[in-house]
Amino acid sequence: MDTRFLGRSGLAVPVLGFGAGTFGGKGPLFSAWGDTGADQARRMVDLCLEAGANLFDTADVYSDGASEEILGAALAGRRDRALISTKTGLRLGDGPNDAGASRIRLLRAVDASLRRLRTDYIDLLQLHAFDAMTPVEETLSTLDALVRAGKVRYLGASNYAGWQLMKSLAVADAHGWPRFVANQAYYSLAGRDYEWELMPLGLDQGVGAVVWSPLGWGRLTGKLRRGQPLPAQSRLHATAAFAPAVDDERLFRIVDALDAVAAETGRTVPQVAINWLLQRPTVSTVLIGARSEAQLRDNLGAVGWALDAGQVARLDAASAVEPPYPYYPYWRGQFAERSPVPV
Repeated sequence: MDTRFLGRSGLAVPVLGFGAGTFGGKGPLFSAWGDTGADQARRMVDLCLEAGANLFDTADVYSDGASEEILGAALAGRRDRALISTKTGLRLGDGPNDAGASRIRLLRAVDASLRRLRTDYIDLLQLHAFDAMTPVEETLSTLDALVRAGKVRYLGASNYAGWQLMKSLAVADAHGWPRFVANQAYYSLAGRDYEWELMPLGLDQGVGAVVWSPLGWGRLTGKLRRGQPLPAQSRLHATAAFAPAVDDERLFRIVDALDAVAAETGRTVPQVAINWLLQRPTVSTVLIGARSEAQLRDNLGAVGWALDAGQVARLDAASAVEPPYPYYPYWRGQFAERSPVPV
């Protein structure tokens, strides 16, 4: 398994990590993602470690903490072989301080995650969403204290708008506090909004993308085809309300292109979709999720080979969306040769 540095940091991470959102299966969304129990989770962790995909990502809100608990149990006795990434900030409880990124919330949340994960440090802690009600200085000074205490190694954000991420980086720089080196973001052939602002920001500021849902919320698994009904076992039946919308014609254009490239390369549709992401600027690691050993093995097969330039260009064209102003201004073509990202 190849590794890359996480943003502008010295932390090397595998190009594929494992998303443990399928562990636990509590609640309407997370039960739709998967309901992996302790025994199956340990087997999946075994397979990931064998393949070198030793980054495991979870969150305190996943199945009300059950995901962290199951992951911690699965890694028991081999914590030193793994990188643990978790997130906090979304609501987990009914109290007024059970959500957000205030000092009281972060200190409580990190200690609770450490207990559930059965560890004394978190390799990568990411804020799950921007908290507009807490001063950025309060949030970042608390994260600095957690790093200094040895409870957290590296910091990241998730689901931030560009201005929210840039403001956080600027405040951290002004005070000499640790910067966010990771941005966990939704990015796939079916959802390329990340490229409009967050990708250029990542290039400029040295923030690496930790990609979640690389198969577009299950749309790019190879089960969805033009003119065919959605398979009965598809998780899209349960998660469609949570997933970003995708125009049907554009989606099937992407699927058609994936089918053609998969046939050329002898790879599966998910492998092609993930490999495309691994060739995009700023991407440090792609989180793969699986509800079965077969799915996991297939996703792990996305590495060790590469799409050629022509295949990448065809996938780019099939999935292209014209971004709104000012991300696609009328003068864009004049500077295409000077752009650090594909235009």
